[in-house]
Amino acid sequence: MRTPRYEIRALYTATTVTVYQAYAPAIGLPAAREGRFPATWKRDRMTWVKPSFLWMMYRCGWGTKENQETVLAVEITREGFAWALAHACLSHYASGLHPDHATWRRRLREAPARVQWDPERDLNLKPLPHRSLQLGLTGEATRRYADEWTVSITDVTDLAHTVHAHLRAGDPDAARRLLPAERPYPVPDGALRHLRAELPPFPAPAGHPGA
Repeated sequence: MRTPRYEIRALYTATTVTVYQAYAPAIGLPAAREGRFPATWKRDRMTWVKPSFLWMMYRCGWGTKENQETVLAVEITREGFAWALAHACLSHYASGLHPDHATWRRRLREAPARVQWDPERDLNLKPLPHRSLQLGLTGEATRRYADEWTVSITDVTDLAHTVHAHLRAGDPDAARRLLPAERPYPVPDGALRHLRAELPPFPAPAGHPGA
């Protein structure tokens, strides 16, 4: 079946959903060890979380980019995730959602969360025709994320390196078997209506159907 262009796909349980981030070891290692973000993690700054493991790998270069050497799987409550989505604003202006640019800018400035939809990535980190959710948290949402929603933090850097090693060795099947079991994330009807907008067609990479 064709994947919807806008769809949250994630590893989740009945009560939690897993998102990914990558940090320098000075922050990532103590966060994983203690199961919570350390005091040096700035709660007054925007932080972006990603439910897609492969999009995180694209962003951090399989945990090789500077200050992104420690990849974290952060398990948060589904209630917190739902709150962030409900209070989020789309990160770009969309004429079908916002009456004018001024209204969008005001909503974006006031919202404690923002959403952008970037092309999902395949195992080789090439763009796919459908989109992956990126969720930016700021202000109240950042504090809730760190101090209320977080259930566990796991260092998955070794997993990232192992998957990448299988790919470099020419064994994509072994790499694919290690990927987190992400599946469509259930949201109530209409819950994402304020976060979806028509985008121009994204060029499909060779071997993939058009958008």
